[in-house]
Amino acid sequence: MSVDLIFVVAGAVAVAALARWRGWPAPLVVTAVALAASFLPFVPNLEIDGELLLTATLPPLLYSAALNASFTSFKQAMPHVRRLGVGLVALTTVVVGLVAWLMLPDIGFAAALLLGAIVGPPDAVSAAAIGRKLGLPRRVMTVLSGESLINDATSLTLVRVFAAVAAGATVTVWQGLWEFVLAVVVGVGAGLVFGFVLHAIRLWLDDPTVSSTLGLLMPFGAYILAEHLHGSGVLAVVAMGFYVGYNAPRTSYAQRQHDKPLWRSVDFILESFVFAYVGLQFPDVWRTVTEHNGSGVLVVALVVFALVVLMRPAFVFASYAWGQFWQRLRLRRWKHSVEAHQKDPTSRRARPVASARARRASMSVQPTTQAIQQRVLEPVLSVRERIVISWSGMRGVVTLALAVALPELTDHSIGDGHVETLIAVAYIVTVGTLLVQGLTLPVLIRGLGVTSKDQTARDNREVARLRRLSNEAGIEYLRVKQERWVAAHGEIGREAFNRFSRGLLKVEQGATSGENDLDKVQEDAAAGRMKQVSYDELQALSRGWLSVRRKVALEQSRVGNISEEVMRDLFDAMDAEELALDTR
Repeated sequence: MSVDLIFVVAGAVAVAALARWRGWPAPLVVTAVALAASFLPFVPNLEIDGELLLTATLPPLLYSAALNASFTSFKQAMPHVRRLGVGLVALTTVVVGLVAWLMLPDIGFAAALLLGAIVGPPDAVSAAAIGRKLGLPRRVMTVLSGESLINDATSLTLVRVFAAVAAGATVTVWQGLWEFVLAVVVGVGAGLVFGFVLHAIRLWLDDPTVSSTLGLLMPFGAYILAEHLHGSGVLAVVAMGFYVGYNAPRTSYAQRQHDKPLWRSVDFILESFVFAYVGLQFPDVWRTVTEHNGSGVLVVALVVFALVVLMRPAFVFASYAWGQFWQRLRLRRWKHSVEAHQKDPTSRRARPVASARARRASMSVQPTTQAIQQRVLEPVLSVRERIVISWSGMRGVVTLALAVALPELTDHSIGDGHVETLIAVAYIVTVGTLLVQGLTLPVLIRGLGVTSKDQTARDNREVARLRRLSNEAGIEYLRVKQERWVAAHGEIGREAFNRFSRGLLKVEQGATSGENDLDKVQEDAAAGRMKQVSYDELQALSRGWLSVRRKVALEQSRVGNISEEVMRDLFDAMDAEELALDTR
C-alpha cells in the first residue's frame, strides 16, 4: 500500500507539473490521465478509508486557502458566500434527495437525503486554478473560494445528521438545527484558540522553520479536536487560517517569506494526489454499475448530475436578485442613520453611526466614504460574472471521500447493494462535473470576456495613493531622524544621512538607482570612510523606514481604504527589500 501510494503521488505530481508547464488546468489533466491509466494492469488500485482521506487532505488544503485569503474581502462577500455555501448546499440536498428517493424508493428517504448531502458541496480547487490562470476578477475568486471554505462544513453536518437517521436513530428538525449550531460554534471557537496559540508562537519564536512546521501540524489538531467535540473540523481549520493569515503582517518578514513557498508545495502535492485518486477509482465504480442494475444506476447518476448542474445557475441568479433587494433596504437604512446623526447625534437612530464614528476617530487613518459604503453593500456581480460562478460547480474530494466512507457513516445499515449504488452515483457526478464543467469553463470565461482589467486599474490607483501616504510618513520619519543624526554626528552625519535618504526615497518610488546609492553609502560606512557613522546605524535606519511604510499600508488596509490583497502585494515588495538588507 505504501509503495503504491508513493507511485501514485509521484505520477500525479509529474502529470501536474507537465500540465502547469504547458499552461493546462492541472486538476483536470491529472483526473483525465488517471482515468485513462486506471485501465492499465500495472497501475495500483488504491483503497483508502474515506475518513482517513478527509482527515489527511482537508485540513492542510482548507488552512492554506484560508491563510492566503483576504478576510476583509471574505467578510464583504459573506452574503454571496452564505447563500451558496449554506443555502445552495441545503437546497441541493433536499431536491436531489427527493428525486433519488422517487427513482430508488428501496434505499429509503434518509439514504436519499444522504446522497444529496454528499453531492451538495462543490470543490473550488479546479475552478480557482482556471480562474487564476485566466485572470478572473478578485470578487469572483473571493466568492468561489469563500463558498468552498464553508460549504464543506454544511455538507458534513448534513451528512452526519442523515447518516444517523439512516442508521436507525431518531433525529428531529430541532436536533438537526442544534447539530448545525453546535458545529459552527465549537468549530469556530476551536479554530480561533489554535490560531491564537500559533500566532503567539510565530511572534515569540524567532525561527521560521520551527514555527512553519508547527503551522503544518496544528491544522490537523484543530480539525481532530473540533470533530471530537462534535464541532465542525472544517470551520475550525478555516477560522484558524483566517486568524493567522489576517495577523501575518505583524510577524517577521522571514516568517512570511518562509510560509508562501511551503504552502504552495503542500497544495501542489495534495491537489495532484486527490485528483489522481478520483480518476483511479473508475474501475471499481464501473464494476459496481455493471453488477447492480447498470442501466438504472446510470440513469439515476445522469439525473442527479443534471440536477446539480442546472440548480446552481437558477439558485445563483434568484438568490442574487433577492440579495440585491435586501441590500437596497440596508443602504436606505444606513443613509437614514447618517442623516439622523447629522441632525441629532444623540438620537437612538443615530447611535450605531455615532459609535462607529467614535471607534474610527480613535484610528490614525480615517476611512473614505467608499470604504464605509463597502461595509454596508455586498460586492456587485455582473450578469457575466454570475454565469461564470454558475458554471463553477465542480465536485471534488469531499464528495468522493464521503461516498467512500458511507458504510462506516451509516454503521453498515444500508444494505442490498444500495451503498454501492450511492457511491457510484456520487462518483459519476464528481467526474462528470470535473470533466464537463471544468473543460468548458475556460471557454466560457474567454467567450464572456470576464477579466480583471477594471480591478487592475483600481489596484494601481490604490497603490499610487498609498505610495503618496507612505512617502509622506517616511519623510516625516526621516526628518525626525535627521535632527538626531546631526546632533550625534555633526555635518558628516548630515551628508551621510542625506545621501542615504535619497536612496531610500528612490527605492520606495521603484527606481533601480536607489539600491546603488544605498550600497555606496553602506560600503563607505563599513570601510570606515565615514567617521562616526556605522554600518549598523544605517541598517537600523533602513529597517525603521520599512517599518513606517508597513504601518501605513496596514492601517490603510484595516480601515478599508485599500484592499487586503494590495496590502499583501506591497508587503511582499517590502519583505524583498528587507531580505536585501540582510544579504547586502
